[in-house]
Amino acid sequence: MTDLIQDTPLIIAGTEYKSRLLVGSGKYKDLEETRLATEASGAEIITVAVRRSNIGQNPDEPNLLDAIPPEKYTILPNTAGCYTADDAVRTCKLARELLDGHDLVKLEVLGDEKTLYPDVRQTLSAAETLINDGFKVMVYTTDDLIIAKELESMGCVAVMPLAAPIGSGLGVRNPYAIQFIIDELKVPVLVDAGVGTASDAAVAMELGCDGVLMNTAIAAAKNPILMASAMKKAIEAGREAFLAGRMPRKRYASASSPLDGTFF
Repeated sequence: MTDLIQDTPLIIAGTEYKSRLLVGSGKYKDLEETRLATEASGAEIITVAVRRSNIGQNPDEPNLLDAIPPEKYTILPNTAGCYTADDAVRTCKLARELLDGHDLVKLEVLGDEKTLYPDVRQTLSAAETLINDGFKVMVYTTDDLIIAKELESMGCVAVMPLAAPIGSGLGVRNPYAIQFIIDELKVPVLVDAGVGTASDAAVAMELGCDGVLMNTAIAAAKNPILMASAMKKAIEAGREAFLAGRMPRKRYASASSPLDGTFF
């Protein structure tokens, strides 16, 4: 960002981050592509699906942390693939054990295999258990303002409403609902799921989101490393546009040049 823009940093659970782009670590063809795409994204927080990735539980297999070392990135274990609160809590505890007491986690408890929408009741239950156990919980949820406010009041450190179904690439389908959440919550609000390309990420940031988390949009691109670079720029551009304040929308045309003082 230029020096002309006065911005506040992204702070999650007391830690300040320069990048507002969070990326996943799955779906790449190999660990080398994971490493290169992650570097190109400029992201500092990297999500890891504990149930699907080896972060040390299988010592004889390639370790994902060799590609995204904890010394360089904030590793964000997530509970992808969990359909009950109990499974999600167990997964977070496993991650804490494997990562030497790491307590920042991304909670998601799914309720439907086709849409991968969250099960709100199970999510609330798991969030309460994890928070009481000392975890700092970033939570994937629906775009429901009331639920978002409840998760904030429970003590979640970030609320992450979906923009569209996970992996769909449909973009921000619910801008007004997400805007309600942004306007009402004090903890960071990050769009999670649904981004397909750079313009989608920019739209989310122009709404005023504190950040965007994505995986498939980068990993499933024809050139993931180039897409990661594009997403980095889109996040920055969208944030700058939000801070600059867009022109008001009008129903009719308005001359670009003023008419006052014209000679003919």
